[in-house]
Amino acid sequence: MKDDFTEKRSEPRNIIDQYHSVEFSLHDCAFTYQFKIWDISSKGICVLVKENSNLLNYLKVGSISELKYYTNNALKPIEYLKTKIRHITKDDEGRFKGLYLVGLSILEPPKL
Repeated sequence: MKDDFTEKRSEPRNIIDQYHSVEFSLHDCAFTYQFKIWDISSKGICVLVKENSNLLNYLKVGSISELKYYTNNALKPIEYLKTKIRHITKDDEGRFKGLYLVGLSILEPPKL
């Protein structure tokens, strides 16, 4: 059987190696949450949130916040970028069963 590793997603993927995690520090929320970035595409990124996380009470699809992104560049370790929440989707039976996939879209281009 031949291994077929061709991309099967509907949109092209642009892997950007500059970010490894994102931090949510929302004004109404007493806590700060940091998540590994799991998925990067031309239209957004995805983070995983546990179903019992208090953060879910503060996230709303369509809301825009300035989030703190941690980069892989030692000369520029963090960036604050305006980000929109695109979707909050619970995975009931897949690889991330019991977790919410929170889709984010960076609204401004990263500063070079």
